[in-house]
Amino acid sequence: MFDRIADIMADSGYLGIFLLMLVENVFPPLPSELVMPLAGYVAANGELHIVPAILAGTAGSVAGSLLWYCAGMWFGRRRIDRLAERHGRWLTVSPAQIDAATDWFGRHGRTVLVVGRLLPALRIVVSVPAGILRMPLLPFLAYSAIGSALWNGLLALTGYLLKSQYTMVERYADPVTKGVLALLIAGYLYRVIRFRPQR
Repeated sequence: MFDRIADIMADSGYLGIFLLMLVENVFPPLPSELVMPLAGYVAANGELHIVPAILAGTAGSVAGSLLWYCAGMWFGRRRIDRLAERHGRWLTVSPAQIDAATDWFGRHGRTVLVVGRLLPALRIVVSVPAGILRMPLLPFLAYSAIGSALWNGLLALTGYLLKSQYTMVERYADPVTKGVLALLIAGYLYRVIRFRPQR
């Protein structure tokens, strides 16, 4: 996976970074923790520039979060609650948990958007309550962009500064990536098995 992502960035440039980060925000098994350090590494090799690489990754992250925002707005709270009631085991979330998360977002929305973009577990789902509560679009995009830029910038700069060590990193990146993917799948299966509806 390491080599494939590096090849996509080398061949497609900033558009490749944008698309990879868009996919990362829609399909979590492709982690930003792998994509953006690689973008920094490719930039350190002189094939890209670091600032546009960070901006491309941030734009991809915000575009992905916008899809979830629109999903929350389109489905609405009642539909999502019904969906969780019917398929909660496979979604690993109950209507009560959705209601609690939405109410919490209503009280701390802006902070949640910025901080949530920094946390792997919240990065995707944090946009759904914003859509459910119909948060104005421009503030949503602005706060999502701030959080995404902070996280993507930190990761990309790490890859950029580690250029001289990346031959060593490359040796371990593929097994680690596969291990993370296996843990994500195992975690999901555990949550499915242990799921208990909250009423």
